[in-house]
Order: sequence, then C-alpha cells, then structure tokens
Amino acid sequence: MNGGLGRDMTVLDLEELAQIVAQQAYPLLFSTVSGAHLYGFPSRDSDVDLRGAHVLPAEQVVGLSHGPDTLDRSWVEHGAEVDVVTHDVAKFFRMLLRRNGYVLEQLLSPLVVSTTEEHEELIALAQQCVTRHHAHHYLGFAQSQWDLFERSGELKPLLYTFRALLTGIHLMRTGQVQANLPELIDAVPEAPTYLSLLIAAKATGEHSRLEPVDGGSRPLSAKDDVERLQGLLEAARAESSLPDQPTGEPALHSLLLRLRLG
Repeated sequence: MNGGLGRDMTVLDLEELAQIVAQQAYPLLFSTVSGAHLYGFPSRDSDVDLRGAHVLPAEQVVGLSHGPDTLDRSWVEHGAEVDVVTHDVAKFFRMLLRRNGYVLEQLLSPLVVSTTEEHEELIALAQQCVTRHHAHHYLGFAQSQWDLFERSGELKPLLYTFRALLTGIHLMRTGQVQANLPELIDAVPEAPTYLSLLIAAKATGEHSRLEPVDGGSRPLSAKDDVERLQGLLEAARAESSLPDQPTGEPALHSLLLRLRLG
C-alpha cells in the first residue's frame, strides 16, 4: 500500500478506510475524508477524519424511541487516531439547508471512501443549498482558528484560518465549494504568497510551530493578511450573486422519503 494507518499520514489508503466505515452500525449514504487531508495540508502524524451520513430505519424514526442522530467514534488504529462522525440523513439534510460549510465540504469531498447512487443525487442537489450567508460560517470559523493560533503559535490553526477565508471568498465569487488550500492558492489571486511554505513546514508534524520562512524572514504580515482577507470575504458576500435562501428543500424532502421508506 502507498500509505494508510500507522504509516506516513500525508498519504491515505481509501480502500483501507472503506473497510473501517463498513463496520458502522447503520447503512451509509456516503462517507468521505475531511480535515487536514481534504484541506491539502496533512502532517505525517495527522488524524484521519471520516465524515458521512447514515440512514436510520423507519422503525427507529416513527416510533416512541429514536435512533442516534449522530454517531461519533474515535480510536487508535495501528498508531493513528481515527475519528468517524456520521449524521442521520434527516439531520444532515437540515444542516445542508443552513449556512453550514462543514457538511457541504464533507458531501463534496473528492476523497470518497464509500458512496451510493443517492450520494450522487445529493451532490447534484448541493448547489441548491448554497447561499451568500455561508460567508458567515467561514468568517466565524476563521476567527476562532485565528484566536487559537494567537494562543498556541502553531501552524495548524493558522492554515485553518487562511483556508476558511479563501474557501469563503472563492464560494462567494464562483458558487463552487473548494476546500483544498493548495488549489485555493492558485484560484484566489489575493492569497498570500508564503502559504505554500507554511504548508510544507506543517507536513513535518501536527504541532509544528510558526518559524522563520522565506529566506529567514518571519511572515509578519499574517495578521494584516487575515484582516485583508476578512474584508475581501465581506465584500464578496455583499457582491455575490448567490441567493439569500436555499432552494433545495423540496428535492431533499423527496430524497429523504425515498431513503427512509426504501
């Protein structure tokens, strides 16, 4: 295998991960890789974040007792921490209809571990769930990660900050969800030039700290760049042609009924 659990975690074995999610208690609509692997800056010791949607049987939804809306399991597999979180399809669909960038990114992740025909149908419906208000999700997430970076000095929250802001800007401008930071560096002209150097530095370990880069000069403009990108995201939201409200609820309702009753 080229990579996988217990090895260099910058490379994953999706077939190996498929064997893990096959052990879930309920049928999966889909499962994908999220986190640093999706964002394009995994470290050699990164955790594996698996996300998806499961389908509760009808008898666990319409009766007096209800099955789990969310399943969350974490464990260490061959030296690597694995975190699997899935939501029941009804909860997942409700989250899609809110300004929740996390579930959009999970649904559209190119790192697919397991899939179904309905997963493909849901991907096609994702565009009907995107609104200009998703900008608020990315502004809030970026701010929380920046606060964490200021306390810790670690590269991970700094890269999460830039990733969130650039994802939001790109989404507002194009209507397309792009969560991969190396791709965003090319897609958003205003991206700071030193981000590729920070990505390379973070690959050495999850707790890598901000060190002098680019010929020995520390990227002192990081705070200025974050504030500049926050302003760009606000402006992109104001100028965006995205709708104010999602339009996909009827189609999601129909899909949910078919999943539940089929």
